[in-house]
Amino acid sequence: MLPLSHILIFTTLLFLIGLYGVLTRRNVVGILISIEIMLNAANINFVAFSASLDVSPQIGQVFVIFIIVLAAATASVALAIVLSIYRNQKTIYTDEIDLLKW
Repeated sequence: MLPLSHILIFTTLLFLIGLYGVLTRRNVVGILISIEIMLNAANINFVAFSASLDVSPQIGQVFVIFIIVLAAATASVALAIVLSIYRNQKTIYTDEIDLLKW
């Protein structure tokens, strides 16, 4: 089994890659994918901590399943919103969307 420090370094890098994607992407779909990468980094942390601590390993797995279900529901709602914006604005780039303009 890998040491916990190696897993934490990996998940930190994964989270930072997702954060970089959120901050630099102009495409809304790319931003959603970057948020999913950040959530997966948190999931790996939950599993790693539950496996390395003296608690039941199922606790971390329950949290991970909950986060995966929540992320799937969020992604489906966000993609429906993106589709609606695309139908009205004909673009999915964040700097070109101006919903509050007359």
